[in-house]
Amino acid sequence: MVTYWQGLWAYRFYLFVYFLPIILLPLPILIPTKQAYCAYTIIIMALFWCVEALPLAVTALFPLILFPMMGIMDASEVCIEYFNDTNILFIGGLLVAIAVEHWNLHKRIALGVLLIIGVRPALLMLGFMMVTAFLSMWISNTATTAMMVPIAQAVLEQLHKAPTGKDVEEGSDNPTFELQEKSSQKEVTTVDNGQVHPVPPGPSEPRAQRTEEQLRFSQGMSLCVCYSASIGGIATLTGTTPNLVLQGQINSTRWSPGNVTQQPASLLQDLPDNGNVVNFASWFGFAFPAMIILLLFAWVWLQFLFLGFNFRKNFGMGEEARAQQQAAFRVIQTEHRQLGRMTFAEMAVTFLFVLLVLLWFTREPGFFLGWGNLAFANDKGVSVVSDGTVAIFISIIMFIVPSKIPGLTQNPGKPGKLKAPPALLNWKTVNEKMPWNIVFLLGGGFALAKGSEESRLSAWLGEKLTPLQSVSPPAIAFILCLLVATFTECTSNVATTTLFLPILASMAKAICLHPLYVMLPCTLAASLAFMLPVATPPNAIVFSFGGIKVSDMVRAGFLLNIMGVLVIMLAINTWSTPIFNLNTFPSWAFPNATHCMANATMPSP
Repeated sequence: MVTYWQGLWAYRFYLFVYFLPIILLPLPILIPTKQAYCAYTIIIMALFWCVEALPLAVTALFPLILFPMMGIMDASEVCIEYFNDTNILFIGGLLVAIAVEHWNLHKRIALGVLLIIGVRPALLMLGFMMVTAFLSMWISNTATTAMMVPIAQAVLEQLHKAPTGKDVEEGSDNPTFELQEKSSQKEVTTVDNGQVHPVPPGPSEPRAQRTEEQLRFSQGMSLCVCYSASIGGIATLTGTTPNLVLQGQINSTRWSPGNVTQQPASLLQDLPDNGNVVNFASWFGFAFPAMIILLLFAWVWLQFLFLGFNFRKNFGMGEEARAQQQAAFRVIQTEHRQLGRMTFAEMAVTFLFVLLVLLWFTREPGFFLGWGNLAFANDKGVSVVSDGTVAIFISIIMFIVPSKIPGLTQNPGKPGKLKAPPALLNWKTVNEKMPWNIVFLLGGGFALAKGSEESRLSAWLGEKLTPLQSVSPPAIAFILCLLVATFTECTSNVATTTLFLPILASMAKAICLHPLYVMLPCTLAASLAFMLPVATPPNAIVFSFGGIKVSDMVRAGFLLNIMGVLVIMLAINTWSTPIFNLNTFPSWAFPNATHCMANATMPSP
């Protein structure tokens, strides 16, 4: 009997994949409508995503098969959703991030800031959080965490061990840095359910020799890195994937008037667009202040939880800690010195990165005419150049700019022959580091959203939620944020936003609420995954590094989740209102909907 149950458990994912579609077959058979067919597809994909019975990207390909076969959409229409403008923005942003990582520019930034901040315990924690949050605004949260955790552990080991004269004078090499460099050359992976996950390097010496106080400080430092990686990602449109899911669904959704099921197709094709309401500049104005507030609160909370309120000790005012701090500072100095002077490649990547950010901000800022409105506008004065266009433009430049000052160099493999230096970016590097699975996952989400529109399923769901009109908008947003923040602890944040946002958009239309009033906070809430190691890759990296129990992460993350929701509510009810005009019903969302447009303003919070 034991062997029988063990066999079932071993084959649980195969059995789940085989039997779930059969169990759900009565839904499309008994209700032969497009709404039921689309619901059948969404339920299967949602359960597969939650259980991870198949790789997330493979599940995301289901609409390519099911939607055409069920008559919901043509295959050509489904395929377009897998490579739309938002996916182009994602790819372009990642290409630039890969160049930053390839030339170690992110490590130079991290060590430079830490040299300025110093190594006093409270300031050291703040410094790591600031650097991690800043880097995760532009590059992958996972890559940022994988780089910063070994640096944090190396500094802590110098801070906790008894200093010698040589350590203080020169700074000793730390094995943790050596492990980090080796792991970048050859990644060790484990296979779980067909998915490959990177295993970060472990610490160089056992933690049993540490005192309880030192262990708690190490736990606090590890958690501050993974939490600030998740927090920093919400600040920019390309910082984390859920933000792009929101933009893609806002841009691709046809906001239909009134009772959608009764509208002719000709009317649906002539709806006004959303005026590019969610772009890089508007998102930054909304999310960056929220990120700063949440980051500062996380710093205070982790300091209280793991360091206590001994401010004199936390800020390194005692004489006894100065020697250890000096040794730890020397470690950072040594690593920064080993990077050498900035190369031409680093300077070129820095220039192109800054240029990209400036072009993003000034393309179509909204409060003044951007270069997109002036030089590349359509007949309505709207920029035809998107943020994705800019990202791809800068990425292509990186493929054609040499990594050294132009000139000919000797080919070491073939004496007497000359060769040109390599470009800033090459396809081999891109192919190794580009997360193609996320591209498919994004596309699958957009295909689901489009299928929900075409089948009128989203409109039907929205109409069933009309009783919520009697509830105040802040209460609705607060409850939904808590729901999404809870759901994202055990499910991919991309899958969470993909499943929730189309329903929220239809609900907002049905109850005459600005769609962004619920979609924006729920998108941010999908990044509040602080309680469990499986909630997000940064949490998993820190947990697998050792020294942290699940109970430690739950204890630290629970209050941070609650405070994150409260900060989001503050943002959506204050400074985001003028940015997105949340007090009025947008014409792009409710055209000809007289039951909504009768009241020009939303109910006051």
